[in-house]
Amino acid sequence: MERITLQEILEATGGKLTGGYSDMLTPVTGASSDNRRVQEGYVFFAFIGENNDGHKYVDAALDGGCAGCVVSRVPEKLRSDKFYVLVPDTIKAAGDLARYYRSRFHIPVIGITGSVGKTTTKDMIASVLSQKFNVLKTEGNFNNNIGLPRTIFGIENDTEIAVTEMGMNHLGEISYLTGIAKPTAVTITNIGEAHIGNLGSKDNIFRAKCEIFEGLQDGGFAVLNGDDEYLRSIARSPEKYIPDAAPDTEAESPEDKRVLLVGASDDCDFRAADLEEDESGLTFTAKTPQGDYQVYVPAHGRHLIYPALTAAAFGWRFGLSVQEIKTGILEYQATKMRMETHICPHGIVVYNDTYNANPQSMKAGIETLAHTAGKTHVAVLGDMFELGAMEEKLHREVGIFTAGQKIDALVTVGKAAGFIAEEAEKNGLKKVYSCKDKEEARDVLGSLVADNTAFLVKASRGMALESLSDYLCEKASELKD
Repeated sequence: MERITLQEILEATGGKLTGGYSDMLTPVTGASSDNRRVQEGYVFFAFIGENNDGHKYVDAALDGGCAGCVVSRVPEKLRSDKFYVLVPDTIKAAGDLARYYRSRFHIPVIGITGSVGKTTTKDMIASVLSQKFNVLKTEGNFNNNIGLPRTIFGIENDTEIAVTEMGMNHLGEISYLTGIAKPTAVTITNIGEAHIGNLGSKDNIFRAKCEIFEGLQDGGFAVLNGDDEYLRSIARSPEKYIPDAAPDTEAESPEDKRVLLVGASDDCDFRAADLEEDESGLTFTAKTPQGDYQVYVPAHGRHLIYPALTAAAFGWRFGLSVQEIKTGILEYQATKMRMETHICPHGIVVYNDTYNANPQSMKAGIETLAHTAGKTHVAVLGDMFELGAMEEKLHREVGIFTAGQKIDALVTVGKAAGFIAEEAEKNGLKKVYSCKDKEEARDVLGSLVADNTAFLVKASRGMALESLSDYLCEKASELKD
């Protein structure tokens, strides 16, 4: 974070200075809501969450070097050498300060949202653009009203491009986030069933994702999944979504388009053809305005054409050469537990994709497993959360999909995942094991570990199935030659 002053904090947050402190030019060089991560000159935000209250750690943060704090209630004892800014809501105040801080920098900011693949797309774009620019990106999955300000506060004078991820559970959340980030370019990865329990329908999910355009700055552009019918509608009528856009025309050149489409469809501006997959990764031909070229993605899954092509589109728009784009994709590194690939002894492959799950990503993972070289393919699937009244229906659809793929055995974990097992067995899958918990699943998996077997382990984060991935790797190393 570049230096700001106490005066700027007060003006940005609308807060009231309380206590005897009066030096409005006090410099602040960082912001944090974690007293364990503060440094000299930081401001501490006392967030109040469901299970914790940051006001308990104000003194510890000040002792750790913070110049002052932002609080929603005045501490009993006030230090005369530190400032205390009183606001109604400390989380909102952090967002307000981030919005102001973002306005100080005239740099491109890319905003990313979508039902599936946000983090992969963010990492891929950042890897490509880093070939030419100093890029700041959202770390991990910090994509909400707490995480996004944290990213924005990381912008410094030498930052040339910021790549920000925006998640949501309800209508209005992305509207709030895009108002902070003020993106100059955006991408929506797809419209799926993630959070449909909260939003009720895919139409509402589409509406929620399109809120990202509310913060898009004049002259900004979008890169969208051209194989998603919801998103194709934006390309047909960009003026309905992008405030300063004119109606699209067939004569418009790719250089001037406000909406670029990526995917496998013939009319996409960036299109993937000739897909080939092996145990090391994915290869395809990218057909682009820069010409055709071969792309190698060092990760598994045919769905990776979308983040790779999206990164290529941004690379092209920001002036990168074909070689820089190809190198950036080649150097992409997946976030931990997102289709993390473990090559184990005896030809055993374990895909640890346990960071999160929804019906769309679950099917993509199963398809990747089915295309993996190996004698046997085993899917280990757990509950998917936040599906509301559609929970049973959507789990059963995954079961039907699984039975139609080249899958030799299915192990499910959890009550909702039991619907996957029921439907898969009903549709012809012979080896199906429905387990109530991870302990029961371990007993089953121990008997399935054999030479040349590929495993996919996937579920929503709350299931914490990564322990099963670790177990499979351990069992693989124990097999006798």
